Amino acid sequence: MKPGALTTRIRRIVMACAAFAIGALATNAFAASAWSLVPVPAVVRPAGTGTVDIGDGAGVAVRGTNDAATAAVVDNFMRRVADVRGLTMRKATSGAAPAAVTFDVRPDAAVVGDEGYAIDVGEHGIVVSARTARGAFYGSVTVWQLLTQPGWTRGATAHVPYGTIEDHPRFAWRGLLLDSSRHYQSADEIKRLIDWMSLDKLNVLVWHITDDQGWRLPVPTYPELSTKGACREAVGNDSEVSGARDKPYCKVYTAAEVRDIVRYAAERYVEVVPEIDLPGHSQAAIAAYPWLGVTGKRPPVWTNWGVSPWLLNPNAKTLRFVTDVMDEVMRLFPSRYVSFGGDEADKQQWNASPEVNAQMKALKLANMDELQGWFMQRVATYLVDHGRTPVGWDDEVAAGVALPRAQVVMSWHGDHDERVALAALRQGHDVVMTPQESLYFDHLQSGLPDEWAGPPPEVTPRQAYDAQLVPAGTSADEAKHIIGVQGGLWAEQMLTFAHDQHATFPRIAALAELGWSPPAAHDWNGFLARLPAEMSRYRALGIDAADSAFAPTFEMSRAADGAMRVVLDNQVHGSGIRYTTDGTEPVAASATYTHPLALPAGTTLRAATFAPDGGVLAAARSTLLDEATLLSRDSAALATCSGEPSSRLQGARPDRGTSPVYAVEIGNACWMWPMADVRGAARVTVTAEKLPWRYGDEARGAVVRGSHGADDAIEIRGNSCDGPRLATLPLGRATPAGGQVHLEANLSAPIAADVHALCVFATGDPRKGQWALGKISFSK
Repeated sequence: MKPGALTTRIRRIVMACAAFAIGALATNAFAASAWSLVPVPAVVRPAGTGTVDIGDGAGVAVRGTNDAATAAVVDNFMRRVADVRGLTMRKATSGAAPAAVTFDVRPDAAVVGDEGYAIDVGEHGIVVSARTARGAFYGSVTVWQLLTQPGWTRGATAHVPYGTIEDHPRFAWRGLLLDSSRHYQSADEIKRLIDWMSLDKLNVLVWHITDDQGWRLPVPTYPELSTKGACREAVGNDSEVSGARDKPYCKVYTAAEVRDIVRYAAERYVEVVPEIDLPGHSQAAIAAYPWLGVTGKRPPVWTNWGVSPWLLNPNAKTLRFVTDVMDEVMRLFPSRYVSFGGDEADKQQWNASPEVNAQMKALKLANMDELQGWFMQRVATYLVDHGRTPVGWDDEVAAGVALPRAQVVMSWHGDHDERVALAALRQGHDVVMTPQESLYFDHLQSGLPDEWAGPPPEVTPRQAYDAQLVPAGTSADEAKHIIGVQGGLWAEQMLTFAHDQHATFPRIAALAELGWSPPAAHDWNGFLARLPAEMSRYRALGIDAADSAFAPTFEMSRAADGAMRVVLDNQVHGSGIRYTTDGTEPVAASATYTHPLALPAGTTLRAATFAPDGGVLAAARSTLLDEATLLSRDSAALATCSGEPSSRLQGARPDRGTSPVYAVEIGNACWMWPMADVRGAARVTVTAEKLPWRYGDEARGAVVRGSHGADDAIEIRGNSCDGPRLATLPLGRATPAGGQVHLEANLSAPIAADVHALCVFATGDPRKGQWALGKISFSK
C-alpha cells in the first residue's frame, strides 16, 4: 500500500456516497432474504430465479489486466475457498471451458472509486468488475460470502442465485485499534487478526505499540527501550504468561517482524498505522531513560492499569528523542499516518515542576494544557515536514485547547451526543469516530455468569451497531470531515489471543457494517438475520467468537406444587433456543422454547441457541432447578452497592480448570442482592479471592471499611449495608493472587421474613488487595 493512498480514497468516497444513497434504500430491504452478506452491500438486486453452480474444479479467470496485485488477489481468493469451503478451484486458461468466476479489472470499470466493485451473477457465471486490485479484493470477499451462505456444507457444490451487486464503502477509514503494550500478541497472531478483519472489509489497523506498561517497538538509537522499557514485574495474571511470578513480563517486536506484519497487511489492503503515545502513557520510556521525565527519577515499568502521572518532560532534549523515535517509525511503517496519542496526560508532575512552570511562562502559555498543545505541535510539524499526517486523540479538544491543524482526530469521548467530536469538526479536523461507549471492544459484552474479564459498561453487538457516527448539530460540510469509524481493542485485561478473539468477534461485524454500508441500509433486524451466516464463517476460519449475544439465560422462581418456573431468553431476544431436561446436550432437533416452563424440582435444564439452518449460535448452558440454586447467587447476578456497573476481573488460574472471573466494582468491595428471598436460611457459604491492586488512579475513590478483627472479613447485613449483621466470615491473612478461599459460617439467627435484601461487603483497604466475591449460597 503506497503512502497517501488512504487520504486520496477519503476524498473520493465523500464525493461518491451521495450518488448511491437513493438506490441503496430501495434495494437493501430484500438483501437479507436473498443473500446473507456482511457488511451489506450498497445495492443488491436479486434476480429471483436461476443459480450459478460452483463445484470442485471450477475455473477462475482474470480479464483486463495482468498485474501482480490482481493475481495475488485471485490466489488469495482461491486459497480461502479451498481452506474454508473445501472446493479446489483452478485458473482458467485460453481455450478451456468458461470460468465460473471472472475478475474483470480495468481503469474504466463502472464502479465507484478504487475500493468499489460490481458483481453480476448469471448464465455467464460470476463476474467481478473493479478498477483496481483493491476493488477486486473486496469483490472477492463478497463472492466468498456468496459461497458460504446459510446451510453450506464443506466440499458440496455451491448454488449462487442470479442477481447483481454494486458496492463501495461509506468511509475510507474502517479501523481497529490493537493494544500490544498492555498485553502482547505474537506477530503470527497479529497477522491472523489482520487476515480476519480484512474479510469484514476493514482496512486500518492502528497499532498501539507503546504505553506505560511496556515499550514494544525496537529503536536502535535507544536500545534500553527494548530491554528496560519492555519488561515489567509479572504481577497478578501476568505471571501466567511470563511463566512465573519471579520472571518479568518482557515482550518486544523485532524490526523484521514489524516489516513482515506491514507487508502482510498491505497484501490484504490493511494499512498499519503506528501509535507512539505522547506525552502521557510514557512511563515505560521514562523507566528506560529517566532523563525523559520531569523528576529525574527512574520509575518501574508500570504494572497498574489506568492513567499514570509520569509524563515526558516537554523540553528540547525530549523533543530530540521523540524525533529520533519518529524517524525509526517512519522507516518501519510506510503509512502516511502516524498516531502520536495526546490522551490522558495527567499534569500533576508538570504542575509540581519549577522547570516546567518556568518553560510555560517563558512561552507565554496560560496553562499546562496549552503547554501540551505546544509540545504536540512541534511533533506534528516534524511529521508533516516528513510527508506524514499526525493522528491523535480528542482529549485536548475536550480541555478546550486547539490541536495541531494537520491532525486527524480519533474521537473517543462519546458522551453528550458526541459534543467533543463536533468541536473537532468545527476546528476543521478530519475525524475518526471511535466512541468508547459503543465501540471499545475490551468492554464487557454481557452480564452472563461466564462472560470474560473486561471493564464496564457493557458494549453489546446492538450497541456497537447503533453507534452514533454523526454528532447532533453537524452540518453537511462538517460531516464530510468524518472520514471513518474505529473499534478499540485495549488489552489491559486481555492476556491471550483467545481473549482478543472473544472481545472482537462478532462485534467487529457491526463495526464493519458501520464503516462500509450506506446509512440507508442501517437495519438492526436485517443485520441480526445475516449474523448467523457470519458466525458460521468465523467458526470455519478458526475464530473463537463470543456467543454472548445468543447465549440462553435462566430466570427461575418457585411455582405451585413444589415445581420450578423458568423463563429462557437471550440478549437479542431471538428465537432458536432449544432445551433438554434429561441431562443430554441440546441439538437443533431438541424441544423449542416458546413460553415459560414449569418443571419438577431437581431437573437439570440445558439450553442452547441454533440458527435456522441448524448451526450452533450459542453453546449449551445449564442450571439445576432446586432450592439450592434459588438460594445462591454468582457475583454477576448481584448489583454493586453504589449502583455503578461492575467490572469483570480475572482471578488466579487454578491447578485445574479455567480462571474464575468476578463481578466487582473496583475500589468498592460491596454487593447488593435485592429482592432476596432467603427467609429461614441458617447457614452461608462464600467463595472469594483477594486480587492484586492494579488500578492506578482508581485508588482515589477506594472505599475502606473497618474490620471487627485483626484480619479482613466478609460481612452480610440485612436490607441495607447499615442493617443488622447476619454473619461475619473472617478472611484470614490471605495474599493477593493466592487463589480462591472458601468460607462457611452459621448465621447469627435464621433469616427473618422481614429481610428482603442483602448487603455483602469485604472489610479492609482494597488498595492492599481487592477482594472479589465469587458466589454466595445459603442453606436452611
